[in-house]
Amino acid sequence: MRVNIHPDCSTPRRRAQEGSRGDDAMSSYITRKTPGDTAWFTHDRFGMFIHWGLYALPARHEWVKTNERIPEETYQRYFDRFDPDLFDPREWARQAKAAGMKYAVLTTKHHEGFCLFDSAYTDYKSTNTKAGRDLVREFVDAFRAEGLHIGFYYSLIDWHHPDFPIDPLHPRRDDPDAEQQNQGRDMRRYAQYMRNQVEELLTNYGKIDILWFDFSYPDTRLEGKDWMKGKGKNDWEADKLIATARSLQPDIIIDNRTDIEQDLWTPEQYQPVKWVTHQETGELVTWEACQTFSGSWGYYRDEQTWKSPEMLIRMLVNTVSCGGNLLMNVGPTSRGYLDYRAEEALKVYADWMKYNSRSIYGCTMAEPEFTAPADCRYTQSVDGSRLYLHMFAYPFAHLRLPGLAGKVKYAQFLHDGSEVLYTEGSIDHFSAKDESGDAGDLILYLPPVKPHTLVPVIELILE
Repeated sequence: MRVNIHPDCSTPRRRAQEGSRGDDAMSSYITRKTPGDTAWFTHDRFGMFIHWGLYALPARHEWVKTNERIPEETYQRYFDRFDPDLFDPREWARQAKAAGMKYAVLTTKHHEGFCLFDSAYTDYKSTNTKAGRDLVREFVDAFRAEGLHIGFYYSLIDWHHPDFPIDPLHPRRDDPDAEQQNQGRDMRRYAQYMRNQVEELLTNYGKIDILWFDFSYPDTRLEGKDWMKGKGKNDWEADKLIATARSLQPDIIIDNRTDIEQDLWTPEQYQPVKWVTHQETGELVTWEACQTFSGSWGYYRDEQTWKSPEMLIRMLVNTVSCGGNLLMNVGPTSRGYLDYRAEEALKVYADWMKYNSRSIYGCTMAEPEFTAPADCRYTQSVDGSRLYLHMFAYPFAHLRLPGLAGKVKYAQFLHDGSEVLYTEGSIDHFSAKDESGDAGDLILYLPPVKPHTLVPVIELILE
């Protein structure tokens, strides 16, 4: 699904009512209406993605089966050895909650076809491994106990299923006899298989809040093999798949990756710099940036591109400042625990969100009248009463906020609630008499030493 980024955040569709801000003031931004219930989602803003499967054993990318063209009989060794003896979803849930995450999405089945749940429609599942357990059930129970919303990722792709046709992403695409292997595979039977499993997932585990399908690629072709094509909504019988889901859980949030538009736009591994908009209508949409702590989704032992603490916080702030959610991924090891690098990354969020979460939950892009200074980002509470200034670069002594004169009745650092003094129009200092300024500006007086937090936040309580 392609998305557009709104070219100018100052001109989105807005509510008609303007004027002074009161107790009933609300964000002026209107998002495109969709079938599912996104109210809780756009309030909570921050979630955990969990990619876990047999690919944790080779530990060199979740696409290892196709990247290395591993045949089924060789890949079987990972199934035979899957034994997550240190799996403790309660610990995962505790760390997610401590990090400030409000929901979690687990890969119930990834592209390799291995199911973490006790499906009646396949033997390729966790209950038939040394684990001997329904791992999805344990995940749901643990995260629900911590008060987090529950999401299920379900891959539309399945490199294990005998009816899934060989295509440009399939591990067997380069086999000399690939076309012969493809004979007799029936996509209609596979589409029914998916509907059966989605029915299991949405029937056996209580209320599920998000269904995250992945992914369509109808335009993908492999040069020199005209018979081999990618897959889209007609192949998935996506209309029937979505109807099955909606019939079981009408309010569930469903992403757009079946090739049929639903509730959620999901830019992956890049950061939008503007609010994501609908490609045809230009309307603002509900969107979620899905990102990794490193360069891989699954556990990758030798991955070296882990993001810095500063970048992690910036990604969250940048996302919310453009009206989006952030879904940050962890890839547990084959033994079932989060490795030290993932735990350190989660701790970065835990330390920052402990004191600054008010600038994230229930917040969205600031109203167009507010322009953040250089190296800063604004978020604003949906009720309009509070504006949050995030300082990516800490300035010396003063910070000028354009257009805020007469609009602020109190300012404080969010992390400790300490007052921040300010003046209006110009800096009140004998050596700054020649400084050009705007009478409509508000000037903050900042301590000379940056507060002990990665990204300081100033809470501006508006008139």
